[in-house]
Amino acid sequence: MSEKHVMRGVVAGIAGGLVASWVMNQFITGPGMKLQQATQTPFENVEQKEHKDDPDSTMKVADAVASVATGGQHLTLQQQKSAGPLVHYAFGALMGGLYGGAAELMPSVKNGFGTTFGSALFAGADLVAVPALDLAPPATEEPLPAIGNHYAAHLVYGATTELVRRIVRAML
Repeated sequence: MSEKHVMRGVVAGIAGGLVASWVMNQFITGPGMKLQQATQTPFENVEQKEHKDDPDSTMKVADAVASVATGGQHLTLQQQKSAGPLVHYAFGALMGGLYGGAAELMPSVKNGFGTTFGSALFAGADLVAVPALDLAPPATEEPLPAIGNHYAAHLVYGATTELVRRIVRAML
């Protein structure tokens, strides 16, 4: 790939972001969760189980979007559980598309095989935007293993986005 083409980069990034969002979910609920539970205190594990059915940030965003779109009608908890993943995949695709376009213009964006991108996304979204929008508590109120799980998941997201972006971009 010697020729820069931003739209091809965006398309490749969207594909990468979608696949990476799925891989990220698998990591969070699989090895990431096992590691988190192994490193948390017994109290933190009990508290985590007590709050496992609480709406997460994606469910809250889905509810807010539905409320605006319907003039104030909120989603049920079951509807939020169904719509939350759509928000996650849409955000993952959007961020992947931005990354793919940026990778065409500034090759240094790809440094760290996408892990720098994943780290920046974690910092900007999880540590700043999500708490600022009152979608989740600030990191200072979360157990360190939970923060570590989400950070590791963003590293996985970034690396997967880069891997898929490279494959798709080579085909375009």
